[in-house]
Amino acid sequence: MKKGRGDCAMSGMTVLIVDDSSVMRKIVERALRQAGLNLTRVVEAGSGREGIEALGRDRPDLIVSDINMPSMDGLEFLRQIQSQGLAQGVPVVMITTESGEEHVREALAAGAQGYIRKPFTPDQVRERVLPLLAPA
Repeated sequence: MKKGRGDCAMSGMTVLIVDDSSVMRKIVERALRQAGLNLTRVVEAGSGREGIEALGRDRPDLIVSDINMPSMDGLEFLRQIQSQGLAQGVPVVMITTESGEEHVREALAAGAQGYIRKPFTPDQVRERVLPLLAPA
């Protein structure tokens, strides 16, 4: 039986975390767990290119991606997965250090369902991510 998105937080889920900083990937993972997500599998990618490769191997229940990365930034990663249909129906949350709204608007226009600004707390992650995983 295929699990619906609303079942993921309770029954366990796979998340793809895309960030060029391994420390930040661990911080994001910890914040997701502290926000109440039952992560059974965490796939990490150090760039947008690695994220696309990971999507060729795994189908996550959630994607969390930094915007500012070398090689392929989060916005280009988002555009690529949308144009290639690599993550249809998978919520994408962008993480940004940018204080301006331009990157956020661009990410949302490119298909992201939400965003989180660094530094963030588990409560902010819960507020921004859990509604995206609720049953449709």
